[in-house]
Amino acid sequence: MTGDISDVTRARHGRPVHHWRRDVVELAALFTAVAVADVVANLIGHGPDGPALLVIAAAALIATAGFHTWWARRHGHAPPPSHTDARSAAEPRHTGPSDRPEPTPGAEGGTSALWRMRTTVQDRPGSLAALCTALADREVDILSLQAHPLAEGTVDEFLLRSPADLTAAEITRVVSLGGGAHTWIERADAHDLVDAPTRILGLAARTALDAAELPLALRQLLGRCTIRSLPAAPADDARGPQAVPAEGALEDTVLRLRAPEGGVITVERPYLPFTPTEFARARALVELDTRLGPRIPRSQDVLTLAEGNAITVRRADPGDLEAAQAMHARCSSGTLALRYHGPVRDADRYLAHLLSPRFGRTLAVQTASGRVVGLGHLLWDGDETEVALLVEDEWQRRGIGGELLGRLVSMAVEAGCESVYAVTQASNTGMVAAMRGLALPLDYQIEEGTLVITARLDATPVVSRPPYDCGRRRSDGPAGRD
Repeated sequence: MTGDISDVTRARHGRPVHHWRRDVVELAALFTAVAVADVVANLIGHGPDGPALLVIAAAALIATAGFHTWWARRHGHAPPPSHTDARSAAEPRHTGPSDRPEPTPGAEGGTSALWRMRTTVQDRPGSLAALCTALADREVDILSLQAHPLAEGTVDEFLLRSPADLTAAEITRVVSLGGGAHTWIERADAHDLVDAPTRILGLAARTALDAAELPLALRQLLGRCTIRSLPAAPADDARGPQAVPAEGALEDTVLRLRAPEGGVITVERPYLPFTPTEFARARALVELDTRLGPRIPRSQDVLTLAEGNAITVRRADPGDLEAAQAMHARCSSGTLALRYHGPVRDADRYLAHLLSPRFGRTLAVQTASGRVVGLGHLLWDGDETEVALLVEDEWQRRGIGGELLGRLVSMAVEAGCESVYAVTQASNTGMVAAMRGLALPLDYQIEEGTLVITARLDATPVVSRPPYDCGRRRSDGPAGRD
């Protein structure tokens, strides 16, 4: 019991607590030491070497006092460990995520925060160690590290876990003091805990299954960036994309890669230059896509409309160009004008682009006889995503537009898009009603006489429709055509 009480009195607020009995003992020791010193001084001082011995004794005393002060500061009086601490002190410590408390709701989202950081470190021994030591001094854990060698140094990419009250500016300042330069940092989430090889293999698998996944895979591989696919142009067409060598081109914040069908894929990231390692990974994904050739998932859903008609919803591809042109021929000029916002005679020019998986995903609605009566497009527009619908006049007002839009938005959510937008006119009441039917926050803007409706996808789950490849499936390919 006495030991427990002394433990408590020694450790209040992390500082030792003095007791009167300890003060009496220390005072008695002090007087004893003075008396002994006086006796020694009288004995030595009267000898032939007395002054020299006194100087040596004084120097030894000062050295001993200095050593005691240094030792006390280095091994200060810490409070005694609790039973839990004593047990864990005997066990090995790990610096992984499990050593940190689970995040709890709060102003910063919990007791710790995840960060993605990139900084340039000089390529010399000890540089990285100095940076890691600077981060450790602020209780920042390094969960993963990737090195991107450059000619003038090394770009190190970190995944960090820091105390929740440590801001990005403070981490950047610590990194700068530790020798890092050109630091870039942003908040991360649990998805970033997947190691780089696993993530790249997953992106390659998605690209292998669907040609439309290539732009999305590049965006997830390289972070926030703008990706554009430019079709190949004749040699005499000055407006076409600039030719790019077969191995691609790395231009600081721009990647230019040759698309599989001969066009150009440009990736722009103004806020952060690309590294040769990122360029090699992006080129490998494009080469994989080129070797595999055109491919579209062939699953399809058979649905029954309210009046009893059966329709099939499936992915479309360039092979549907003739059927789509035939649908254009059956549509009225008013329907085509609402969809393409231009001369009706030019509508067919857009179909080859819309049906290509390089620029997005297209869903087709066909009847039991195989006639295409509706098209829905999800188009990758740089770092944004556009949705567009076209339903043949005779099949309008039957819920086909809403069905297509719900599936397209579900695909956008699956692809990680934050929002989708539709360009239409205020007179297109069918499209306006379909966007409102999503039950998502909408933003309306008028631009040059057209209505742009933007739906935010991170607010609430989309309508309860299955995506195009879920629900009732038939794997026997598209239905027959007339």
